[in-house]
Amino acid sequence: MNVHEAGPKPVNLPENWAPASWQSKAAKQQPAYPDQGALNATLSELSRLPPLVTSWEILGLKRQLADAQEGKRFLLQGGDCAESFADCESGLISSRLKVLLQMSVVLVHGLRLPVVRVGRFAGQYAKPRSADLETKDGVTLPSYRGDLINAPGFDVASRTPDPRRMIEGHSRSALTMNFVRSLIDGGFADLHHPEYWDLGWVTHSPLAQEYQRRVEAIGDAVRFMEAITGESMHSANRVEFFTSHEALLLHYEQGLTRQVPRHWGWFNLSTHFPWIGMRTADLDGAHVEYLRGVRNPIAVKVGPSVTPDQLLRVVDALNPHDEPGRLTLIHRMGVGQIESVLPKLLQAVQREGRRVLWVADPMHGNTESTGNGYKTRRFENIRGELDAAFDIHAAVGTRLGGVHLELTGEDVTECLGGARDLTETDLARAYRSTVDPRLNYEQSMELAMLIVRKRGG
Repeated sequence: MNVHEAGPKPVNLPENWAPASWQSKAAKQQPAYPDQGALNATLSELSRLPPLVTSWEILGLKRQLADAQEGKRFLLQGGDCAESFADCESGLISSRLKVLLQMSVVLVHGLRLPVVRVGRFAGQYAKPRSADLETKDGVTLPSYRGDLINAPGFDVASRTPDPRRMIEGHSRSALTMNFVRSLIDGGFADLHHPEYWDLGWVTHSPLAQEYQRRVEAIGDAVRFMEAITGESMHSANRVEFFTSHEALLLHYEQGLTRQVPRHWGWFNLSTHFPWIGMRTADLDGAHVEYLRGVRNPIAVKVGPSVTPDQLLRVVDALNPHDEPGRLTLIHRMGVGQIESVLPKLLQAVQREGRRVLWVADPMHGNTESTGNGYKTRRFENIRGELDAAFDIHAAVGTRLGGVHLELTGEDVTECLGGARDLTETDLARAYRSTVDPRLNYEQSMELAMLIVRKRGG
């Protein structure tokens, strides 16, 4: 891959844009920092720290997403609902990577397509909240907005937004990315030895045998091609991984937005693939203002309340020149609403001839609370929404080109159902998420196999 663009080229730079121009707009979901001087000092320090990703990696991902728009690749985007600083630990990172690798093996083998692997990691430290304040036992404090902003403990010191956490977030993201890159460069993702990716606790899984058959088939295929050509398939020794996170805390994103040699424009170098939700996608809002100016591929989460006209205006604002690979729309409707809402959105974008990548998030629209107080999701609803998404795209004549999931490599019991038919009483056994419930390994693999059955065979 040629990592540099060939010479200067005429471009249409966004008008009246700078990394800080979002500050002139209404900014939702932002913390109220009590010390402006401390915030300014933190931003000055953050702007001098090394970037976490490179411009050529970003442009490489954009090309792969353009291929996915044309049906030549499939996007697998997954990871924790929200990272915590305490989870920056080698075992957890490698387990998360193993789950994504195993899912991608199933998808590559079943779909006969290259898979774009994007992790929700190395920066997913901020989360939107439905309320600015939280009250317990008559005490009211700021809501926990993720480790990038404050801490989960319910006391004044923990919940007061601290700008120094952005420096800590950068450090933890850098450590995570360094470890992931080291694993991949060291052969962790070698297709000659996919058996190395096994997670020990899942050997009892009902899906283990089907996965093992696919592993053996891939190994046989690699060895066959090497026997035919007489050469080692070096491309099978490693795979590409990209990072993503919700571009929520705009001061942090601004501090890592840079210009680089040999490429025009501005890049968000905190991540390859930032996204925003519809609650922060107001056309005159700060998040759209920020994202319209960076060259990264970007995504927008699309919920059931969005109208076709709203969606088209957001598409126009974020991708006015219809650039390939630039814009991904991640629909998250809920199993009960997807059939009534999604078709008209697909038809509107299709009618205007806009080039986007459609991706399904079957997680966020299916969240509920149980009688014993746990926030959870039913696997049958997650599977049902994903199944319906494929059928709806096929009926409309559009293409579902990827999936966006909250998952973990830990042996958690946070989502009901799945291969071991987890019940409400199972939730207490291993519920570890501080924000949203995640799929465990078996549930993640089951969804990967559903995708293969719907699109591949």
